[in-house]
Amino acid sequence: MSSRDIYHEMIIDYSRNPVNFGKMDNPDATHHDANPLCGDSVDIDLKIDDSKISDIKFHGKGCAICMACSSVLTEITKGKSLDEARDISKHDLLGELGLEHLQAVRIKCALLPLKTLKFALYTYLAKHNHDSVESLKEEAAGLY
Repeated sequence: MSSRDIYHEMIIDYSRNPVNFGKMDNPDATHHDANPLCGDSVDIDLKIDDSKISDIKFHGKGCAICMACSSVLTEITKGKSLDEARDISKHDLLGELGLEHLQAVRIKCALLPLKTLKFALYTYLAKHNHDSVESLKEEAAGLY
């Protein structure tokens, strides 16, 4: 079995059996985003304790790539500090599922969960005066 086949199987498995799927009661931060062109829709909820992400959940609907990336993202984010979570890059996420050379048409599907996570974090940080809103907007602009 080639590495491409292994990653393909991982995507299918994560999309059928997502990790951390569901809604969170009383999240400390939450954000919703959607890609209307393909129908992907993701909500990410965060529980934050002592500047660490103690719990993370996602819910929504979307293609296999979007759901797999949402699931993997929650796994690599849980337990990280807010700064570590902010530093998660598109290369980190895409590399986990072997999607580094994803077609441009599907890249928005794969990165929608990361964009949603970043905006949940930025909203939380801005609300709690950790950073200026302008610096967070600049950081968000670098996602795509």
